[in-house]
Amino acid sequence: MGSESRFGALTKRVYPYVVLALLLAVYVLSYLDRQLVSILAQPIKQELQLSDTQLGLISGFLFAVFYTGFGIPIAFLADRSHRTRIVALSCGLWSLFTGACGLVSGFSGLALARLGVGIGEAGGTAPSYAIVADYFEPHKRGFALGLFSLGLPLGTALGGVLAGSIAPVYGWRAAFVLLAIPGILLAMLLPVLVREPLRGRFDTPAKTAGKPPLAQLVIAFCRTPVLVWTTLGTSFSGLAGYGLLTWAPALLMRSFAMPLAEVGHFYSPLMGLAVALGVFGSGFLGDRWQRRQPRAHALLPAICFVLAAPLFALALTADSWVKAVLLLMPPLMLGFTYLSPALAIVQNTSAPACRATNSAILLFALNLCAIGLGPVLVGGLSDHYTARFGDGALLHALWILLPFFLLGSFCNFRAARCMTSAVR
Repeated sequence: MGSESRFGALTKRVYPYVVLALLLAVYVLSYLDRQLVSILAQPIKQELQLSDTQLGLISGFLFAVFYTGFGIPIAFLADRSHRTRIVALSCGLWSLFTGACGLVSGFSGLALARLGVGIGEAGGTAPSYAIVADYFEPHKRGFALGLFSLGLPLGTALGGVLAGSIAPVYGWRAAFVLLAIPGILLAMLLPVLVREPLRGRFDTPAKTAGKPPLAQLVIAFCRTPVLVWTTLGTSFSGLAGYGLLTWAPALLMRSFAMPLAEVGHFYSPLMGLAVALGVFGSGFLGDRWQRRQPRAHALLPAICFVLAAPLFALALTADSWVKAVLLLMPPLMLGFTYLSPALAIVQNTSAPACRATNSAILLFALNLCAIGLGPVLVGGLSDHYTARFGDGALLHALWILLPFFLLGSFCNFRAARCMTSAVR
């Protein structure tokens, strides 16, 4: 009986990490699918005769509008229903539309397929944050959400490696179709393997009481200064980070003559490592620093963004693709330290009945600004500069991202001023 009790206790301790690993796998696939247009931008542009503005719309704005627009109502539903099923259905939907991207014949078809990917992914992230919050205690959430957020660099890097391996041999269309299959399979397995946790299991009865309507939740979010400043800081720094992440592969191929296969085999793994260190390291360090400094989750990214700005400027002055790749790693690492701390702030500040919704509000602003504006802003400037700079137009356009690192830093310092020791 004693051994059975010990086994049960061990299972109870391990199972939250099993759930976290499965949700991480879903998140990895979402970023893998999301990154494919950026990695395959050059062959797509050449075959479909697209401009950089159109590529920016497809990889950024059009995706972000539907991703963010559907994110809040789906998250509101998740706060009142079965979150695991919503994540599974969303994963299956975006995977099907990812496969459809490989079957299109022009800009309109690709845009519609990307809209479907955006709608599907709208139901994956915010409900997953809420599930993680109900499997991990408040003082462990920065660490757990940091692990979960590794889906961003892992998915982006894995997408680059796999697309960079498949596309040169079988074509860019095959990459979309083949890489959609794992998501469809995982969508079928997730409801079987992940138990829906008790909502608010680590919170006091006072905090778990009530299920306010959506409008009231949005108003309450906007009236909470720490959430507003955190959202602004996340949005500005995300614009810089996603703008760079989206266009870096095309920059390396155009300005530095880096082959597509080398982008997949050299740039993507290093980029994944850099972003992974940023998103996980900030969650881990934020939790540890918070024991002494209650404002740590806001101060840490604020400091990192100040350091990222001059390093980003240095990377744009490289004279070879090897140097460019190596110099891009530090600003990418520092530029992605916003995510895990921001998620910890939102989850620890929010009541259980609105955690998914508040996460979706944060993601609404972040993705509309970062994914929506960042890629199309750089793409539009690149088209504008083409007549003057030719293949160097994209390099010159990327300088527009520099001030957004500093804006993100300012907003996070403001968020820190609004925080008190009451924010755990």
